[in-house]
Formats: sequence, C-alpha cells, structure tokens
Amino acid sequence: MLMITEQNIAVVGCALAMSKFCFVIPVYNHEGAIAETLGSLDTFNLPYILVDDGCDESCRKELQRLEKSYGSQVHLVIHQVNGGKGAAVKSGLRAAKELGYSHAIQVDADGQHSPADIPQFFEQSKKFPRALICGYPLYDKSVPKVRLWGRYLTHIWIWINTLSLKIKDSMCGLRCYPISLVVNLLDREFTGDRMDFDPEILVRWYWNKGELQQVPVNVSYPKDGVSHFRGFEDNLLISAMHTRLFFGMVTRTLRISRLGLKV
Repeated sequence: MLMITEQNIAVVGCALAMSKFCFVIPVYNHEGAIAETLGSLDTFNLPYILVDDGCDESCRKELQRLEKSYGSQVHLVIHQVNGGKGAAVKSGLRAAKELGYSHAIQVDADGQHSPADIPQFFEQSKKFPRALICGYPLYDKSVPKVRLWGRYLTHIWIWINTLSLKIKDSMCGLRCYPISLVVNLLDREFTGDRMDFDPEILVRWYWNKGELQQVPVNVSYPKDGVSHFRGFEDNLLISAMHTRLFFGMVTRTLRISRLGLKV
C-alpha cells in the first residue's frame, strides 16, 4: 500500500501546477459515510464536485451541511430523481468542464478506496495528460465472493468486446478522467446511466484510441457499507451493455476489415 508522504504530496503539487484537478463523487444515500470520505481526502486540498443523485432527505441535508462547511471548495450538483451512478458521474464531469477543471478524479462515496493510492493518479496524469487513468483493485478479505466472481465474468466480456487483454479491470470506481476528451466522447456516444457506465466508458474510450494507463489500488468493503447494486436489475443492465458492445465490436471489426485498417 502506498503511504501519503511529503514526497507524494510534492508530486501532487507538481501535477497541480500543470493542470486543474477536482474530485467528482456521486452520492446516493451515503449520509453515514460521505463526511468521512471527504475528510480522508482533505490532505489533497482539491475542490469537490458532489452529485446528489436523488438522495433521501437525510442525505440531502448532510450534503447541504458539507457544502456550507466547506464553502467554495464544494460544488453541489442536484438530481431531483435518482438516475444511477453513471448519470451522476456524467453530470459531475460536465460540471467540472464548465467550472474549468482539466482532470477529475472519480471516487466512490462509501469509503472503499484508500486515499494513499491517489498520488499515483496525479503522477500518471502528469506523465500522460491525455490518458484516462484507471485503478485495478487489490482486494482484501472483505470482498464478497459473489462480487468477485461476477467481476471476472465481466472481465471476460470486456476482453471479447475489445479483442484485447489490455483493460485489467473495468469496474473500479477510482479513476482520473481528462475531462474535455471524455466529455466529448460522452457527447458523441451512448453510455449507460447506472452500474453499466464504468465498464462501458472504458470500452468506448479504447475503441476511440484513447490513451489508457492503469494503476493498482487497494479496495475494502466496510461491513456497514451502503451498496446500491441492484442484483437482478443491474445484472440485466450489465448484460444488455455487454450485448450492445458485442454487436458494436462485430460491426466495428467488419468495417475496419473492409477498409484494411488495424483494429
């Protein structure tokens, strides 16, 4: 595990000198975790774009409290109706672009991710400013076996739909987006609005020759963590996403083959 050290903070400072970073955090009824999550990220002294994705009243009040407490450091985007994690991330990225940021680090609201892993995202973005930097998880014993097995099934479909083994993990919620490039892609191509977003945006980024860098991150599942993964509904959405991508891959491959180009 990486440690937050003076050297790592120096890397952050150097990266910030070249770019404007922010955190984008989708929130849906994480009132018990979101304050602690922000507190764990305060070391980096970056702006937060929090997306209230149709939260219940108690969570909405907590987000308003944090907005008041943090002042201009927090920008709150409000969805009146829950649209899903993907919809929240897309709103956050578009808000980040309007506010003039160059890179957004997506972090889950529930505290799954270790802040000690974040400096490597700044370091990679400094080296590869046009790259999407994606974490691939190193799990501890807290990971539910069902989630782990389901993840490997998704890996297989991602490898099929990209005709490549390059994407190590497509579902990790800790990643850094080059905002303008990703928003331009979102404006051109359809992506799912719920748990299907994280894998789909990576595949479409790969298809469009987007630069991709991947870094290892530590992931834990708190015993009292709030999960909004809807077993039947989200598995159905993810299956539909893989089907959509598969036929897109076939069409794309045939078109490229006819033109005599490389996939």
